[in-house]
Amino acid sequence: MVESVSEIIQRISEYYKKKGKPEAEHILGYDSAAEGLEPIYFFITDLMNDFGLKTEKFIDNFTSSPGSGHFGELGQRATIMQQQGAKILADINAVLRSVLNLIYDLKDFKTRLQQYNGLKSKDRLIRDAAVLSLKQIWMDKVDIQKGNSSIKSMALGQAGFITLIDAFLSVADEKEADKIDLNDRVKRILKPRIQEFNIWLTQSENELKKRYELEKNYLRSQVNSLKLYSRWAKPYLKSAQQLEQKESGRSVDLVKTFNTILLELTLFGKSKLDIKSSALAGDLPLEFSKDNFLKKQKRDYYVCILVDFYFRGIPQRVSSQQAHYTFGGKTTVTFRAYVLNDDEIKKLNQELSKSDLEDVFGLIEGATTDSLERLQEEIDSFLNEKDEVVEKENKKSNEVNPFLALIGKYEKKSEKSSEKKEDKIKLIKKESWIEAELIRPLVAGKAGETAFSLFNTYKKAHGMASYI
Repeated sequence: MVESVSEIIQRISEYYKKKGKPEAEHILGYDSAAEGLEPIYFFITDLMNDFGLKTEKFIDNFTSSPGSGHFGELGQRATIMQQQGAKILADINAVLRSVLNLIYDLKDFKTRLQQYNGLKSKDRLIRDAAVLSLKQIWMDKVDIQKGNSSIKSMALGQAGFITLIDAFLSVADEKEADKIDLNDRVKRILKPRIQEFNIWLTQSENELKKRYELEKNYLRSQVNSLKLYSRWAKPYLKSAQQLEQKESGRSVDLVKTFNTILLELTLFGKSKLDIKSSALAGDLPLEFSKDNFLKKQKRDYYVCILVDFYFRGIPQRVSSQQAHYTFGGKTTVTFRAYVLNDDEIKKLNQELSKSDLEDVFGLIEGATTDSLERLQEEIDSFLNEKDEVVEKENKKSNEVNPFLALIGKYEKKSEKSSEKKEDKIKLIKKESWIEAELIRPLVAGKAGETAFSLFNTYKKAHGMASYI
């Protein structure tokens, strides 16, 4: 990640005409060869929760020197995760190709079935068009297998049978064949072909419907397999991304042949200002506690604490039989206090989402979810056909099947993932006089006090006498 969280907050604040600097900043250092970052990290995390801060982790980076055993150990684990993820992605691609082929096949079957449905139409023109279309299909796919004795081969390649195609297309049954003015040779060929076509017309419709249903069931199973493979791939790809190391650049703390590790962690805690309680306590005008004022207040303000951990340590293997390490070294913890409102926090989250922290989620979603979404409309058009029929029947009979609820029949359809994505945040509105002169200064004071309390509590708990 190029920018730190504090730099992003400063850039957002400066853009919206605020000073951008933290309300308070405290730094402590802890150097112990026997104690690593873990006790410090969890102590501060629990302490932030005890102070009523809703805490989340923004950054979790590590870098090992290439010559260390820790680098090789994590490199092997990352390779295993990458190989497993790549293997499942290959299976996903194979299933996705199968889904595409099934969709195209089902489209062809659906077109053919529409022609059979045309035979039952009350409109004579539609019926005649459907018959002619099916006769063409029969000649091209069934009769053509007879080779030189097929209708097309005889009509186009043998003298005396030029009228055979036109006669076949115009005649409905054997009786009509006798009424047409044709020579006996053509009639002897035409009658059995008409009979064969009529038999094929009855049997092929049933077979096509069976094949259509089988293909739909297979499509359903392939879509379920695709979703299952996607769920299997995510843990491996996420783990592989989490095991990636950050570029060290020109940091003097990392030397290639040393046995060294660098850790960077960032915690962000926030606590919403209760305007009503603050007004009743006398920190704000008493009018602010009334419901009329609270309804007009559209934005909440938060006490925000940013805690940055920077650890430089020496990884030591626990034992020769276990691939676990302990880290002893120097820890630098920085506490910063900020005041942010709803719009600024949304903007901060948007900036973080652009970073490489969430790239892996985009790759995983693009491999499966996005592909399915593009095909979802066509997939649903086939898989939901029975459901539409059931709904129509239920509407007609006004009956409700209680067992359909067990399979989620009456649940509302989930919104498309595109609708779940957060809208782009517009420019943050300028603060009102009340927000700028009364609410923000109050929150700033509380944020500074909270940051110092966190810092001071940890310092006293560990007997640290000096700090920056």
